[in-house]
Amino acid sequence: MKKFNPNKNIIITLIVVIIVVTIISLTAAHRANDGKTNLGQSAVNDSVGFIDKIITFPARAVSNGFSSIGSLFNTYDENERLKERIDSYGELSIQNSNLKKENEALKKELELNATLGNYEKVSATVISRSPDMWQDLLIVDRGSKDGIKPNMAVMAQKGLIGRVIEVNAASSKVELLTSENQSSNHFPVQINSQNGDSYGLLKKYDDKENALVVTQVVGDVEIKEGDVVQTSGLGQNSPANLPVGVVKKVKPDSYGLEREIYVTPYSEMYGIPVVTIVKRLAGAGE
Repeated sequence: MKKFNPNKNIIITLIVVIIVVTIISLTAAHRANDGKTNLGQSAVNDSVGFIDKIITFPARAVSNGFSSIGSLFNTYDENERLKERIDSYGELSIQNSNLKKENEALKKELELNATLGNYEKVSATVISRSPDMWQDLLIVDRGSKDGIKPNMAVMAQKGLIGRVIEVNAASSKVELLTSENQSSNHFPVQINSQNGDSYGLLKKYDDKENALVVTQVVGDVEIKEGDVVQTSGLGQNSPANLPVGVVKKVKPDSYGLEREIYVTPYSEMYGIPVVTIVKRLAGAGE
């Protein structure tokens, strides 16, 4: 067995160090001269780069995969938020449209109230309207505690729409002029023509003509299209001079004995969010 000779190993180590230092020095000097690496260094650099690429490729792939998954989740969350915003936008659009309609109705009601300065009146909101009796009845949020009584005239927008037929403590039922009830919803009216006034009874609603029909007209005054129709107050169930509508046409009845006056109402009978109940003339007693 050979004995270990430390001096020999030291000499070999020194020689290796000298060789490495010499190679490094020559490489540095060569790069300083023309900026190019020699063949040996180029081979070493390329080998190191290739090995680094092989080693780091799985890590980069995993990192890119996690990044893609994270982006996918972020995209999903963002899409969900956008969907919620779109749904919310639809709701807001509907609310905005409804508010605009309500504001327009309130403006018209204010204009109507301005013309009813001589009457004591109460504003009310429509709280119910049955689909099967849409043309007949609606329920408002004012009742006996607000001084409402049966037979009080009810206005909306620009004109008369009906009368109160039933009163509860906090609500009332209103029968519309479009009702098919032929016995209870009659208003005595006055037709203002250029040559004088005529009087009659608001008796029914013709849904084909979209017009109210005045019958039992008294007087021989010529009535023309566009003449103003308003309540006469003769029946004592409603105040006088409440606006109803304008004459649409005049025709003889089925027997040819009387005139039937078709009246286009001032008020729209279908979209009615708020109403005004006329209690009595201002300053009049109960």
